[in-house]
Amino acid sequence: MLEEIFSLDGLSFRFPEDEDKTLTNISFSVHRGERLVLTGPSGCGKSTFLYLLNRLYPDNCDGLVDGKIILFGKTAEDYAPGEINHRIATVFQDPDSQFCMPTVEEELAFTLENLQTPFAQMEPRITAVLEETGLAHLRNTVIQSLSGGMKQRVATACALIMEPEVLLLDEPLSHLDPYTALQFVHWLEDLQQASNLTIVTVEHRLDCWGSFFEREIQLGYDGRIVADQTFIPRQPILFPERQSAAQPITLLLTQGLSVTMKDKQLLDPLEFSVSQGEVVAIAGPNGSGKSTLVKALCGIYKPKTGTIRADGIGYVPQSPEYLFLTQSVQQEVAFSGASSQSELNGLMASLRLEEVREAHPFAISHGQKRRVAIAAMLADKKPVLLMDEPTSGQDDDALLELFNLIDQRSREGTSFLIVTHDMEFAAGLADSVILIKDGHMTGKFPANEVWSNEKLLASHHLLAPKGVVRPAKSFA
Repeated sequence: MLEEIFSLDGLSFRFPEDEDKTLTNISFSVHRGERLVLTGPSGCGKSTFLYLLNRLYPDNCDGLVDGKIILFGKTAEDYAPGEINHRIATVFQDPDSQFCMPTVEEELAFTLENLQTPFAQMEPRITAVLEETGLAHLRNTVIQSLSGGMKQRVATACALIMEPEVLLLDEPLSHLDPYTALQFVHWLEDLQQASNLTIVTVEHRLDCWGSFFEREIQLGYDGRIVADQTFIPRQPILFPERQSAAQPITLLLTQGLSVTMKDKQLLDPLEFSVSQGEVVAIAGPNGSGKSTLVKALCGIYKPKTGTIRADGIGYVPQSPEYLFLTQSVQQEVAFSGASSQSELNGLMASLRLEEVREAHPFAISHGQKRRVAIAAMLADKKPVLLMDEPTSGQDDDALLELFNLIDQRSREGTSFLIVTHDMEFAAGLADSVILIKDGHMTGKFPANEVWSNEKLLASHHLLAPKGVVRPAKSFA
């Protein structure tokens, strides 16, 4: 008989300020060594479920719990605060939310200190986990100087250094470049087989996992289980064929642009232009400078050299919370005052925000927060819109709606620069691709040429979009 480590019977959960339950009548068990994926539309309660398993909820919120949660044969209420975290480690969807110390080494040491690990054992365990996760070169690096993808890997290292029995992962691939994501899945599989680790994962990018998972539990919009079944590997979403709307009018021009911080050059001097209605994907390895580029374009980072010419730029950051200024989703979307009420209603409906219209922007799911930020920037009607990983946390329906909105706005003359690791999304939308590696811009290429150049893709940690067949072309 397989050991039962989690058991849930009639579990329901509701936040005090909500009339409806986030999770309703959840019942199932998880056995040691299982690889389980939790799926469902954005905002259906998947992350909340993880927080109930690791006792973050209701210990650190005022949520109301009904039903039973049994963890390792003991009722959840019988654990002292923080006690269960010695056995269950979590990697959150937003890695910034779990860092406490400035450098990678200090964060790992802090984790071990909380576990009361003897000092003599700390250094070898830190060295071992850094080598296992491929992060040894970042040991003394300041965490907040890292890209979102590298932060995600650091957060995973912090979880694994605890030597847990269970690993909870909340969309762990969302900020990883395609090659690193594939490596992560292979590495996790080897780790799981060696240690019989139990893995429970919330995920939308199921095609990236191959046959890793054994079991899938699907939640519906109402937070109920709609399926508990053997996992079936997925193919990526296919986007409609799109015709370019680019016009011979330049809306953005950069010349000799470079960025330096604390005497470290993050971006070498680069030059490119963007035409009216053009959709440009910005791609490359984690930590290559993609987010640095868009932050420089919108004025968050001050360029060391060069010029930027643009009539107006909007920006959707990787962490959408940084944009929020109001007390409700509808106020946030309408904040700029640049769109009519009918336009705002259309955006809310297209991005599936109607059901959270009155909610506080900080109280909704990560995927919903991202859609609120996107809606607010689209409502602002800037001529050029920068988006940093807009597909993160989005289910297939939300991705299709986002695709259609970007396509529509580009035909109306808006230009888009989109940082993304989602090659299928990029292949469906992009007219051109800016490739960046090690702070250097390799070039700006017609999108069709990039997908067929295996050498160029591999050197930038990219994989050819699945199901996309392009004519082979060479580069000068």
